[in-house]
Amino acid sequence: MTHSLRVAIGSDPGPRRSENEDSALLGRSLLAVADGMGGHVHGEVASSATIGALLDLDLWAEGVDLREHDMLGLVRDGVAEAARRLDALTDADPDLRGMGTTVTALLWDGSGFAVAHVGDSRAYVLRDGLLGQITHDHTMVQSLVDAGRLTAEEAERHPRRSVLMRTLQAGNAFEPDLFRVEAHVGDRFLLCSDGLTDVVGDHAVREALATATEPADAVHWLITLAVRGGGPDNITCVVADVVPERARTERITVGAHRVLGTTKAS
Repeated sequence: MTHSLRVAIGSDPGPRRSENEDSALLGRSLLAVADGMGGHVHGEVASSATIGALLDLDLWAEGVDLREHDMLGLVRDGVAEAARRLDALTDADPDLRGMGTTVTALLWDGSGFAVAHVGDSRAYVLRDGLLGQITHDHTMVQSLVDAGRLTAEEAERHPRRSVLMRTLQAGNAFEPDLFRVEAHVGDRFLLCSDGLTDVVGDHAVREALATATEPADAVHWLITLAVRGGGPDNITCVVADVVPERARTERITVGAHRVLGTTKAS
């Protein structure tokens, strides 16, 4: 049995940033968030190019029965195409060398998602009132938690919690996590950049997702919480509800891709 998604998207540069290096996609089959690496050159170009590659995958998927395809292979190829575009951009313009981005992409086939994930932009699911993180941060601090050298509570306060161990970066081999998540009617999925999760804790994220009636309300409230918390980074959220009825999704990009993207969403 197949279901549909009711989805909303939003991005805010935050009160302390003049530019938005995040890019995100709300597609008809694909949801994605890419966070250009802060402190690196041209993070907005890296995130925009990545979302552009994934947008092309979403355009290709329209009218295709994705259940007949290798979903994990498709989403991996979408990220691989993004990596190729970053390499091509740096080959054409040496000033772009060193640019990189996180990427978390979810490809929907009517019953679940194929997930590709690199970096620390996160995906969560709210199911039966419980919030679960379905991606694993590729950060130095998370590796210390995994090794038992830090507690989760210590990691939240660690001054180097945003130092990335794995990203999509021009000139470097990429190794995305690839896995599938089955979806149930009533599930609410969240994709977000760390501009949300570095400021808003899991308890507040759960409350916002559980309380908001519509995905757009959840997106608005989550971004508002991050801004009220000081908003030191760009904040981007995509919220998707799994519903039994057919829902038409408008294709939208936000953040840096809306400004820099070369492929028009429609």
